[in-house]
Amino acid sequence: MELRNYWWLLIWLFLFGGVSLAFFPKREEIVLGKPVQRWGKFSAAALALPYVIWAGWRKNIGDTEVYRAWFLNVQKGFTNLWAYLAEQSKDRGFSLLANLFKTLVVDSDIGFFLLIAAIQLFFLVKIYRKYSEDYWLSMFLFIASTDYLSWMHNGMRQFLAATIIFGALPLLLNKRYIPMILVVILAAQIHLSALLFLPFIFIVNGKAWNFRTILFIAGILVAVFFVDEITGFITDSLRETAYEGNIEILESDDGTNIFRVLFYSIPAVIAFAFRDRIEAVDDPLINLCVNLAVVTAGVYVFSFFTSGILVGRLPIFFSLSNYILIPWLIKELFTRESALLLKGGFIAVYTAFFYYQVGVTWHYI
Repeated sequence: MELRNYWWLLIWLFLFGGVSLAFFPKREEIVLGKPVQRWGKFSAAALALPYVIWAGWRKNIGDTEVYRAWFLNVQKGFTNLWAYLAEQSKDRGFSLLANLFKTLVVDSDIGFFLLIAAIQLFFLVKIYRKYSEDYWLSMFLFIASTDYLSWMHNGMRQFLAATIIFGALPLLLNKRYIPMILVVILAAQIHLSALLFLPFIFIVNGKAWNFRTILFIAGILVAVFFVDEITGFITDSLRETAYEGNIEILESDDGTNIFRVLFYSIPAVIAFAFRDRIEAVDDPLINLCVNLAVVTAGVYVFSFFTSGILVGRLPIFFSLSNYILIPWLIKELFTRESALLLKGGFIAVYTAFFYYQVGVTWHYI
């Protein structure tokens, strides 16, 4: 069950993608009031299933062994549960989830990893299948960008919070602000950084490149100019808190790799280049995705000047919608022939990035 050849992360996509073309035809559904062609639920889930299994049986990658040791030490049973949770310094919701799983399901670290991976991919599959113009391409971009390895094999607690918020995308689309705020607060019980999303509930809604988004970009530029003062403020704020251990990381970290910053800024750059056509279409979903892409790029730029480990982990709350935006840009803004070439180009570029990150940087290949 353990993944040993990381090329299988991409090979499976191409193998099952070909099978789905032959045996699982798309079907028509109504999304946002329009008839669209979508993958069936069974085939969409089947494409994602191996990634749940590989995440569950992973070993010695990222902080996996830290999570494994942590889970084995989580209290089992309900005796003095609230006292136990009160002793946890942060993110008690994740401790409660582990306790419930250990008590009611099975005392197995692999089982717990499988549960978390299943929840994460459930939200991704649900949203990409429903809203993406090309579900296969969305999943390919998620895997080839190494978000899968970076988050489901590494920062799974923060990614669980991010996917919970991403799963609430319909609430954001329909401007149901109160339920959306409650979802963010729930996600913050898993990882406190989810609270960062609260102001962006109001910033990213509306027209693409709206005034609030432009103001955010201006704020990022100002923040970069005063980066030393802001870093000092963050450091002082962390002292004598449960996150004090992050101060040393912040002070020693030299920022996010420039290639990663540029790579994750591609959707925002393309959207800016075609902003007039996006404005003419005025699709609420795409407007939202464009604004989230702008926020993603902005936070990554700020992380380049501050911390790749701390600040550079925050864009995951915004970047998952990039994999809805890219297929739409390819399909809607180009002719059929140009779109096929561009799709092939994205596949080639993301495959190259996958090799660079997994093979050259992490030495897994």
